[in-house]
Amino acid sequence: MTKALMIQGTGSNVGKSMLVAGLCRAAVKRGLSVAPFKPQNMSNNAAVTSDGGEIGRAQALQAMACGKALTVDMNPVLLKPETDVGAQVVVQGKRLTTAKARDYAKLKPQLMEAVLESFNRLKAQNDLVIVEGAGSPAEVNLRRGDIANMGFAQAADVPVVLAGDIDRGGVIAQVIGTQAVISQEDAAKVAGFMINKFRGDPSLFDDGYDFIKQRTGWPGFGVLPYFGDAWKLPAEDALDIKNAKRDGGLKVVCLGLSRIANFDDLDPLAQEPGVSLTMLRAGAPIPGDADVVIIPGSKSTRGDLAFLRAQGWDIDLAAHVRRGGHVLGICGGYQMLGVSVQDPDGIEGPAGETEGLGLLNVVTEMTADKRLTETEAVHVASGQSFCGYEIHIGRTDGEDRARPFARVAGRDEGAVSANGRISGSYLHGMFRDDGFRAAWLSALGAEAGQAGYDATVEAVLDDLAAHMERHLDVEALLRVAR
Repeated sequence: MTKALMIQGTGSNVGKSMLVAGLCRAAVKRGLSVAPFKPQNMSNNAAVTSDGGEIGRAQALQAMACGKALTVDMNPVLLKPETDVGAQVVVQGKRLTTAKARDYAKLKPQLMEAVLESFNRLKAQNDLVIVEGAGSPAEVNLRRGDIANMGFAQAADVPVVLAGDIDRGGVIAQVIGTQAVISQEDAAKVAGFMINKFRGDPSLFDDGYDFIKQRTGWPGFGVLPYFGDAWKLPAEDALDIKNAKRDGGLKVVCLGLSRIANFDDLDPLAQEPGVSLTMLRAGAPIPGDADVVIIPGSKSTRGDLAFLRAQGWDIDLAAHVRRGGHVLGICGGYQMLGVSVQDPDGIEGPAGETEGLGLLNVVTEMTADKRLTETEAVHVASGQSFCGYEIHIGRTDGEDRARPFARVAGRDEGAVSANGRISGSYLHGMFRDDGFRAAWLSALGAEAGQAGYDATVEAVLDDLAAHMERHLDVEALLRVAR
């Protein structure tokens, strides 16, 4: 029978996604057919699946660790925040509705059927399913109707291992406190704990580790030292993108939008030795010596246009262009570069129209239909073919479309300004393609030095699995699965 194991965390960002990826790769190396699963994810960083839907990018990395094609069953509920109080609800890869947090709490119990349906399909196709929780089971105010943590574990009868993050401090209280606030029934689902992100000599935590075991009665599976190459894996959170400041390199600045989406487009650039990459935070000006400014994707194009202007980045961009700098807009960033963004039906928020940056002579109209597809394209300027994906709503047209960024299946895609320094495209993932990345950098006077981005990620996944094997009792962890 197929077995399953769930990794839950004492809080958000304790490293659950990375732990699941490493366990998946370790299990695959044991000859098992493995699949990742996350009942509910909240992220604007999404991946297009082979069956025409979308899932969280973390599950895409975990699927890569398993050597599996992406399917919507790996993340049946994806919440994509559009405002501070509301999110688009994607169920089994397709948009179901947009809901405010209070309304979603009422909707959650209805989604358990789809969650269990997807989970059971994965179980039928694999030897092992490794499940990632969301947030923390200690958020007992969210326990009623829960589909992400203990609610799922109880419904699917999956044992849980709790991960604590020692890097943020207070890990003893994290683990013991979780047991203290959850119900006895939920605590009984926990098969043990592990400690993540230890810096220094792990033996210094021996007394604390033993104290947790004594107070909880839970077995421990080990203390995992901080994994230094974690930054080379696709980022789950925009704050995790590593600024790569290098002297003398091509200076690339990416605007840290408030609703930034699919920001892992930047990961391959961060690893280029000839590139100095800065993820610009709110309130910081665009540096005057920037060579290229990237405006990334956004889950709320008009909302992020307002955010961009509030930072003064529109003024900085105009100065950057006057100095001869280059600008690349990807997806929502492409839409922002135009003359206006029109949303007559209120697809992304209140109906209306927002003035764009006016750097490309194009106009975007938001539409209800979302384009979700993997794409093979040819970059017009270099003639370089590459693979990417589209995940967007809206149609963009105008005079600068006469100079396309790329050609896709016989159609023109994107737009380029008359002077060639402003480009916009709906294509995500272009920098993952080694040939395209080298051609793009060469046109800007830089040389690509990072060969084989996907091969690098594969190697890091192998190293992560080996790191976990050295410091955790992986055999005992896998024996917990049932």
